[in-house]
Amino acid sequence: MDDRTRYFRRLKRLRGSARRWSVIGGGLTAATAVLTPYAGIGIADAAWAASAGASVALAWWRWSDHRELAAIPPPPAPPPALPGQRLMAAVERLPAGRQVVQEVRRQRNRYAVRGSAVAQAWDRLDRASTTLAGLSGRLTGPGEGAVLEAAVAEQWLRDLGQRVASVERALPLTPPDRRAVLEESHESLATQFTGGVSAYERLVAAAASYVAEDGHPVTGQHPALSSLTDATDRLRGLAEGLSELKRPPTPAV
Repeated sequence: MDDRTRYFRRLKRLRGSARRWSVIGGGLTAATAVLTPYAGIGIADAAWAASAGASVALAWWRWSDHRELAAIPPPPAPPPALPGQRLMAAVERLPAGRQVVQEVRRQRNRYAVRGSAVAQAWDRLDRASTTLAGLSGRLTGPGEGAVLEAAVAEQWLRDLGQRVASVERALPLTPPDRRAVLEESHESLATQFTGGVSAYERLVAAAASYVAEDGHPVTGQHPALSSLTDATDRLRGLAEGLSELKRPPTPAV
């Protein structure tokens, strides 16, 4: 929901609340004015008068809030969403839609660097990113900071890879006297991208080592495995005991 929609919804709620309390306050005030002369002023009449006064005060405050908000210019309308963007937003709201949209975006980005010098390194980055996504849920404590740094580094690498592919596509259009300089810049960017992907892979390997070591018990065997072995032995003993009870006795010779 954008700011403009929230503004008008709040304005509508304040107007509705002000009208509602105005009606309640008017009704209670009228009832107090009519019923009080019949029986004099008593405890019930004081309650009627207090309720009427509180309702009128609330109505006044609601109308005041409504006027203050209405005096503020509404936020500008957001730019109209394209049909493709609306479709993507609708798909992302489905249970498995987010994964589908992410895969579509990944394939689109992969298509942008196809045939370039960084295509293979881009595939390595995809595999490393998928692996880290599977490990991120187990990277607790100091590992959480590494996940955030990896996300920033991945965004930078993907931007750099697309930049390399764009420069490479522009090489055939470059005049001969400027092509050598552009080729040198392209080679430098490609080398930087490949080195960054290698560093990202080393980070993923370190994350996998952390997860593996964190899963090792302090002692030689995990308590869950020991409990599983004990439960197996108990069930086996019970099964053998039941088998002996149900087995017919061997006749004496």
